[in-house]
Amino acid sequence: MYAIVAVGNKQLKVAENEEFLLEIPVKAKQKILILDQVLLIVKDKKAQMGNPYLKGAKVNCEVIARVQGVKKIAFKFRRRKSSECKKGSRQHLVKVRVKEIVIKSA
Repeated sequence: MYAIVAVGNKQLKVAENEEFLLEIPVKAKQKILILDQVLLIVKDKKAQMGNPYLKGAKVNCEVIARVQGVKKIAFKFRRRKSSECKKGSRQHLVKVRVKEIVIKSA
C-alpha cells in the first residue's frame, strides 16, 4: 500500500514505515504531522484517485528529527576586477516516518 501526497510544491510517493525528508516548516514541539493532500492511494492493486485530492484520506506521520541539508554554494567571480563573492546556505529539513495511511470508507 502506498500513497502519492502533495507537500508544498512537490509530490511524494510514501508507504507505511518509510522515512523521508520534507522541506516544510514544522513547529519545534510538534511530534505528529498530518498530510491531508492525498492525490492517489494504491491498495492491493486497486487505485483510488482524487480530483484533485481524495476526500477523507490522510497520511499520519511522526517527526523524527530536524536536520540541515547539504550546503549549496553560490560563487560569483569577475575576471580582472579582483572581485569575488561566495555565499552558502543550508536548507532546514524535517525527517519524518509514515505511521499509517488512512482511507475514509465510502
